[in-house]
Amino acid sequence: MKVLVAPLDWGLGHATRCAPIVQEFLDRGCEVELAVVKGNALILREMFPKVRQRLAPSYNIVYPKHGYNMGFWLLKNSVHLKAVMRAEHRYAEEMVERHHYDVLVSDNRFAFYSKKAFSIYMTHQRRIAFPQAFRMFESVGEMWHASIMAHFDEVWVPDLPEAPGYAGSLSHIASCPRPLRFVGPLSRFAKSIADDSLQNDGSSHTAESKCSSVEKDIGVVAVISGVEPSRTHFEARLRFVLAQTPGHHVMILGKPTLGQKSWREGNITFYSHLPSSEFAQMIHRAEWVVSRGGYTTVMDMAVLGAKCIFVPTPGQYEQVILARDLAAAGYVRSIEENLLTSETLALAMGQKVGCLPKPDGSALLQKAVEEILRKV
Repeated sequence: MKVLVAPLDWGLGHATRCAPIVQEFLDRGCEVELAVVKGNALILREMFPKVRQRLAPSYNIVYPKHGYNMGFWLLKNSVHLKAVMRAEHRYAEEMVERHHYDVLVSDNRFAFYSKKAFSIYMTHQRRIAFPQAFRMFESVGEMWHASIMAHFDEVWVPDLPEAPGYAGSLSHIASCPRPLRFVGPLSRFAKSIADDSLQNDGSSHTAESKCSSVEKDIGVVAVISGVEPSRTHFEARLRFVLAQTPGHHVMILGKPTLGQKSWREGNITFYSHLPSSEFAQMIHRAEWVVSRGGYTTVMDMAVLGAKCIFVPTPGQYEQVILARDLAAAGYVRSIEENLLTSETLALAMGQKVGCLPKPDGSALLQKAVEEILRKV
């Protein structure tokens, strides 16, 4: 069986959460290839050096400077987004015609499907969240997203089937226009941490879960991610805040295109990028992790057993909801970006918090792939 996996180029999270899917198909003896763009090609090459990559159309997402402009920005760029979707659908059909793929896996690429291949659409955000003042638009968002899903053969949700899971009301809604399958939380770190997860004896699904027991010799590991210009704004703010925060801290800049470089400025050690194994070790050494609250980050930090402070990306209400709900459950702390200072960071670090509940080691993804192998 020949499989083409295509993650959305909206930050690196979509690429890294596809790693377990790629690995599962490879473990089953399938021929797997990746549809990539410049922004995610290197990190996928690092994880799968022998997997062939094919260049795909890019969405070229750039966030507005101010989050409250996001709705207007989406409307303004709707013509561009539709043009990219038309291009990626033509690309998908051409790839199937030319290279004879049996299965296409689209991680949130809205038009990456083909009539001649079994097409899977993966998303955790089946409900597109809006701020409270604009909640009346959520039903419109759900209908629009359902119209996207209707082009595919099956919909995969990277979450647990039992609500609230990790994504809560974002993933657990009543209807879906295509057969729906929950494939469990997906993290590139899951395989290397599997033995540790199994030792939790089922008690890992509480706020009192034990975090990593590795010696903590780093105060804060700050993980910089997302798309521009919000990524650079976040980096600049954290540089200033951590410089005023006592202790030794680390900033991982999430720039694989720069290679693996490191340097120190004052009390902060910077890494342009870290391979998965070294990234995991760094997280284990940290008292706290400060990062955006994207869904891939939530799944990764759950697997790694990190104590987290999330700073949602302004304008990405999905991250606001995730951080709010996880903080209310006692799993994380959350700070709005415009309120992030050395004082508010110290206050958050001084509060008691558990860890995100670790995945239960279920075989949901394995079962999903097995079903595909029988079906296609």
